Amino acid sequence: MTAAPATPSATRAPRRVGLIGWGAIGRVVAAALAAGEIPGAELTCVVDNRPLGDTAPAPQLTLAAALTRCDLLVEAAGQGVVRAHGEEILTAGADLLIASTGALTDDALTARLRAAGPGRVYFTGGAVGGLDLLQAARALGPLTDVTLTTTKLPATLEQPWMDEELLHRMRTATGPVEVLRGTAREIPAKFPRSTNVAASVALATGDPDAVRVSVVADPAARHTRHVVEASGAHGSYRFEVRHLPDAANPATSQVVPYAVLRSLAALAGRPGMIL
Repeated sequence: MTAAPATPSATRAPRRVGLIGWGAIGRVVAAALAAGEIPGAELTCVVDNRPLGDTAPAPQLTLAAALTRCDLLVEAAGQGVVRAHGEEILTAGADLLIASTGALTDDALTARLRAAGPGRVYFTGGAVGGLDLLQAARALGPLTDVTLTTTKLPATLEQPWMDEELLHRMRTATGPVEVLRGTAREIPAKFPRSTNVAASVALATGDPDAVRVSVVADPAARHTRHVVEASGAHGSYRFEVRHLPDAANPATSQVVPYAVLRSLAALAGRPGMIL
């Protein structure tokens, strides 16, 4: 007897996606899902702590209600959501795609998320490339020297903890000014909305304390710039990216929601993806 052919991926039930966050990233992701641009994924609901009225292309639900309807939640609302609700989402059986990777520099939280289930946790690389290659290189041996230099407009880097002297230097700068230097564990906590790239590099290379980060304010920075350099006994790597800032939220890059959509397409099983 001839065995029945495998069910084509096109006939699989679509991923039922809940989007957490209705900001610069969430609106782009929601629009693409609602327009059917990600085959195999459909927008089921939006979760946000503000009333959205009829602005969202899917019903606005509480997180509890979303977990009864969705099998994949996309976090696009900030590190606090990952800390407060990551385990809850995974324990309920939904997968979780994280955009705010800065939360994952907390080793205890990361361990709990990886141990939780039956849902699975994923993260998107966001505004930086080369993470897949760094993960592959890491399998050959440790990367002994990893640096990241992030350059942004001064106004996008201002934080409540900054003193008047630093703020004055940033606001009156006529050229690049180093705002802070630290590790990939320290920097995302200082800039929770604008340095998730540091955490993403750390996740790829395996050690947030070994990634040295420099945050630079540049009044002439038309593009957000990230330079990643890494080396080990087996080779050396350098990646440089320049992105236009998002018009609605200059602290993030215009490309970030499209990185989220690419990750969604992979999770939905789109063929031909580079993984």
